[in-house]
Amino acid sequence: MTKFDPDIHDDNPPMDAAFMAGMKPSRRGRPKSATPKVEIKIRLDAKTVEHLRGSGPGWQTRVNALLERMVAAGQI
Repeated sequence: MTKFDPDIHDDNPPMDAAFMAGMKPSRRGRPKSATPKVEIKIRLDAKTVEHLRGSGPGWQTRVNALLERMVAAGQI
């Protein structure tokens, strides 16, 4: 077994001004949307919610798309 030589195996570079100048802040989570959704509270009939949830994952997205089409068509 060889002795560890820190001059050869330097896993931690010095954190000097040059090193810090190349750093950029980390971005956590999802990127910001150009058209963010607005969270609201709405009260619906239990049967309606049961039916919508029963249609499977993505039901809220599908409801939003349907409402968007109805608004664009002038139906609501």
